[in-house]
Amino acid sequence: MNPVQSLALAVAGVSLFAPATFHDTSSRARTEQPVVRQEDAVSVADAVSAADLLAEVRDCTPVSHGNHRSDQGARATISVCGTRDAVFWKADMDIDCDGQPGVRCNNRTDPHFSATTAFTQFDGRPLKSETLPFVVVPAPSELWDHRAHGVRGGSVVAVVYRDRVQYAVVGDTGPAGVIGEASYATAEALDIDPDPRGGGTSSGVTYIVFRDSRVTPVEDRRAAVTTGERLARQFVNGTR
Repeated sequence: MNPVQSLALAVAGVSLFAPATFHDTSSRARTEQPVVRQEDAVSVADAVSAADLLAEVRDCTPVSHGNHRSDQGARATISVCGTRDAVFWKADMDIDCDGQPGVRCNNRTDPHFSATTAFTQFDGRPLKSETLPFVVVPAPSELWDHRAHGVRGGSVVAVVYRDRVQYAVVGDTGPAGVIGEASYATAEALDIDPDPRGGGTSSGVTYIVFRDSRVTPVEDRRAAVTTGERLARQFVNGTR
């Protein structure tokens, strides 16, 4: 065997026994993409814009018998307004961290924490505010009884802040005369500071609740998004 043949055989032996290395750049690129919650994903082409929704709620026909406050001690300036298909209000956003405790919502992170919510999951347990986008409505009173306007636990809500829309459900009730509160997860999705101690925003949030809508079970985030997008599209097109 000549030297050239020996060298060729040696190289072939190394190739046979050495582990193969493949550089699948397309696969790596896919795994490095940010993770999007499937239940929150809405096609850009199909999404109803914040501007479209806000255009439908420019004018207010009050359905409440007077005004609500944004916080205890604040002036009562917020009306609940109504259309044929929805009720809405424009307010601040306080952070509701109640329900099942977690890392971000518990009696250490929130001095006003409550382990209960007015509405519950399919298994009877309270909702989990740090993972479920939901909105708080005032407890029924002479000022406004949400039940008389097709609003209940699980009703679908479009929450609009700046150029963002987050679909949520009605998940809790608060003081009868106060309005403008949503869960930790709702605030986080809208890029509002979700800290229950000092987060939220003092104005600029519009809550649109679609009458006689309902997600079952209440904690089904995907259903809230798909139902919300469908109802929002009908709302802006006047076809609901």
